[in-house]
Amino acid sequence: MAWWKEAVIYQIYPRSFQDSNGDGIGDLEGIINRLDYLAGSKDSLGIDAIWLSPVYPSPMFDFGYDISDYEEIDPVYGDIQTFKRLLKEAHKRGIRIIMDLVVNHTSHLHPWFVESRSSVNSPKRDWYIWKEPKQGGPPNNWLGAFGGSGWEYDKRTGEYYFHSFLKEQPDLNWRNPDVEDAIFKMMKYWLDMGVDGFRLDVVNLYVKDEFLRNNVSYFMKGPRPYDKQVHAYDRDRPEMHGILRRMRKLLDSYSEKRMFVGEIMQDFPGNVLLPATYCGRNDELHLAFNFMFLFSPWKAERFFQIVKDFESALGEDNWPNYTLSNHDFPRHITRYEKGVDTKARAELAACMMLTLRGTPFLYYGEEIGMKRQKVAYKKIQDPVGKRYWPFHPGRDPERIPMPWNGSETTGFTTGKPWLPLYEDANTVNVESQKEDPDSLFFTYKKLIQLRKDRKSLRKGKLKIHLSSDKQVLYYRRREGKEETYIFLNFSSKPVNVSYPRKWDLNQILFSTKNRTSSFELEKELDTGGLLLFPNEAVIFAK
Repeated sequence: MAWWKEAVIYQIYPRSFQDSNGDGIGDLEGIINRLDYLAGSKDSLGIDAIWLSPVYPSPMFDFGYDISDYEEIDPVYGDIQTFKRLLKEAHKRGIRIIMDLVVNHTSHLHPWFVESRSSVNSPKRDWYIWKEPKQGGPPNNWLGAFGGSGWEYDKRTGEYYFHSFLKEQPDLNWRNPDVEDAIFKMMKYWLDMGVDGFRLDVVNLYVKDEFLRNNVSYFMKGPRPYDKQVHAYDRDRPEMHGILRRMRKLLDSYSEKRMFVGEIMQDFPGNVLLPATYCGRNDELHLAFNFMFLFSPWKAERFFQIVKDFESALGEDNWPNYTLSNHDFPRHITRYEKGVDTKARAELAACMMLTLRGTPFLYYGEEIGMKRQKVAYKKIQDPVGKRYWPFHPGRDPERIPMPWNGSETTGFTTGKPWLPLYEDANTVNVESQKEDPDSLFFTYKKLIQLRKDRKSLRKGKLKIHLSSDKQVLYYRRREGKEETYIFLNFSSKPVNVSYPRKWDLNQILFSTKNRTSSFELEKELDTGGLLLFPNEAVIFAK
């Protein structure tokens, strides 16, 4: 089975993970210094791969998602030699490296765009989306996701260029085969270096309607003008599938198989059908992010339906993946916060993520229960927050520096941090949790190890159920003769759940309530059902 199917992938936002030189910004050297925390030692978390948010040179209008050089490392993070050392040290510990690839757009300072902007006759003019004014204004009604028109007028050449996000992020013209050739050449550069895969940013936006037709808008659709549009013509164009199939052939041409996972941008609340279409028949994306957990309320029936729908949409050829938090969305421990039940909910969520069929993506700090933290307006860095505050606080609350210990600087930096440090670091930090066997860190560590130990949890088939009272999600994972059974009680009350009598619940492998295979449990099973404690997650072996 492909490594990425069995892996636990850990997202690092490099600016916020570990600063090694005291400038207040996390860097590659800092990540190298923390690799033993992630894997390679008996005390490590035990993850299998790191997804790095962008570390390429960038003017940082969108903190790395505006790239000015695809084949270098931004000096704030280190240099190419440091990156190669990161690869070597990570691989030595069994950790694979997945790079963020942002190729829907570049920085406006990228040499390609500088040349494209220099003249209407530039050889690279058609590398971006340029259009003459229409009736003295923009060519159509397309908008930018960060606000305002998606078109920026360029006085020098008298034409507009299109940008899906900031005006400093002009969109590439993927209809030009020279653009595709240049991107594929760049991907090969990193793959030849030893990078294990890519996370493709907003992959369904690459191709735009060739006729630049207007999107339809509905007054009652969404809070922002951008949300009111039906994005039929500025994303999800059919030509994208051919590009992904060609890209897949490139990755599959390497003897040690590489992978790519795509971010599929869609309107709230979204669905699982769209990302599934970008996997094709296992000939496009290896994985397409399913973000529905990010929008799900704390209800067993909702998670049940998302899993059922995603499994059905993917079919037999493709592989699921799940995530609860990332750099763009509120951390899930805050979304599901409920007083004394908060930690129990976080443990149950971890159990679900690490036992479902599919590849789990974890976000740095979730293993210690980092919550989202408000950032005062004067300290906001994110362009989304600056534009939409107070209606939208931006994404800085999800990007607070990692608290490694309870010191004044939380072990993250010796200088002034680029964002405020974690306010609860005196009680929520790596150092203290690694010393506490009842901590959330140990829950993640035990579950990740259990996943490694049991092939049914890594690659087994899934049979999923919802209890009659809709409070319990329970499922079986089976690979060969090995069977594992998982029960998740989403209720804050005890629940007795009936399960298929052919399930053989002989041994408890894990319980968030520290339950063991006791006489009490045997008595419960004799009643014809399993009594679950409030917010309990429990795993059985056959």
